[in-house]
This record gives sequence, structure tokens and C-alpha cells, in this order.
Amino acid sequence: MNNLRRFISTTHLLRTIQPKSWIPRQCNMTSTAINQSLYNFSEEERMIKETVARFGKEHVEPYVRQMEEAGGFKPELIKAIFDQGWLGIEIPTKYGGSGSNLFSCILAIEEASKIDSAFGGLIDLQNTVVNPFFIQLANDEQKATYLPRLANDMIGSFCLSEPTSGSDAFALKTTAKKQGDYYILNGTKMWISNAEISGVYIVMANANPQAKHKGISAFIVDRDTQGLRIGKREKKLGLKASSTCLVHFDDCKVCINNSDL
Repeated sequence: MNNLRRFISTTHLLRTIQPKSWIPRQCNMTSTAINQSLYNFSEEERMIKETVARFGKEHVEPYVRQMEEAGGFKPELIKAIFDQGWLGIEIPTKYGGSGSNLFSCILAIEEASKIDSAFGGLIDLQNTVVNPFFIQLANDEQKATYLPRLANDMIGSFCLSEPTSGSDAFALKTTAKKQGDYYILNGTKMWISNAEISGVYIVMANANPQAKHKGISAFIVDRDTQGLRIGKREKKLGLKASSTCLVHFDDCKVCINNSDL
């Protein structure tokens, strides 16, 4: 639980951004402080911006309407995004990631979102929600198992919201009952982004309901785990290429090694 609190804190948002000097700048006859780090990009940062923008213009924009109508990304597009390294930007190079920083993630998300919000959302969720969970909280064995896949060929989903509690984590009803070397998960998650194409799900469940919110832990659940079932897709006004679904856990058996993130 302490690990989970550390993840939710804002520390991660600041850890990779190196402070640069603030200098006064004349504007409309008044002195205004301008953060130059927002405008003076490094060579790597400029390359990310330009490459994502060019890729989006050539390989995403012509197919946006088609993907919205089909309700999903083109499989070859997802592979191409992985090949560019944009779904593992902060993952260390020893796990096959780019080993870059949060600011690079933001630049990639911004440029992708200018082309298509679903394209930007895919890069966003993988890099700012799923990957940091493993980078910061997983043990060495879990990192070695999942980070190379997340950097190269596997989408992940974050499962918190529920039909009766929304995103109120303390009110979630999904339970995790320990049985020998396993936890048995039961419950339903709602509004889970990329649920249809994910290969792994980070699931919040309560392993000790008597302790109320203090009993909540995170569990790593592989897509092919018995008892995991992808439910109804939400009908949305936009972002239709990004699947948003119910995810059901019916006596879902999770190895104890994939618990207590």
C-alpha cells in the first residue's frame, strides 16, 4: 500500500525535469518571467517532436476516419509505433526501452494528439500510467518479465474504476482472496482504456476488506488468465479507435508473485 501511495504522489512528475534558469523578458512594457526550458529544446527533444509529427501526418492522419469507424487501431500501426520506441520512452535501455525522460513523453503525446486524440492517448496511457507502475513498483523479476514486452510488443491497461465507485479508489468492491500461492480476484472494472488490445492488466483489488481502503493492493493479471473476461465496449462520442470496455474477473486466479505492487 505504501508503494501505491508513492506511485500516486507527484514526485515522479518532477524527477526527470531538470530546472533551468528563469529570466525576465520584456513584454507589453512589463517584466514577465519566462521559463526558457519550455522553448529551448535539446537535439533529442526536437527530433522526437519532428519524428512523431511526421509519422502522424504520413501514417496516422490518412486513416483516422477509417479507424474511428472500425473502432480500433490498425494492427500494423501499433507495431510501427512500437518499432519507433514511443511506447517505452522511459523504460530503461536494459529492458529494451528508450531510456528517456518524462518531458520526452510529453512531447511525443502532444505531437501525436495534434494528429489524433486516440493516437496520443495510446502513447499517453502506456508511458504515464502503465510503464511507471512497473518501473517504480515492480520487483526485479516482474520488471524482467514485463518491461521488455511493454517496450516492444504489449499494451497494458490500468484497472481502477468500477460501476459502483467510479474512480473512487477507497470505495472499490473488487476483492482478492488468498488461497495458497494464489489470489482469487472477483469483481468488475469499468471504462478500461485499450482493454481489447492489452496483454496485461494492473488491477486494484482489496485483499483485506476489514481494513477498508488500507487493504487495497495492485495485481498484475495477464490477458490469458482464466477468469478474466473483456466485457461490453462503451459507445463514445470520440476516441473510438481506443477501446474502452468493462473487464470482468470471475474467480480469476493470480499467482502470488504478481501481487502486492
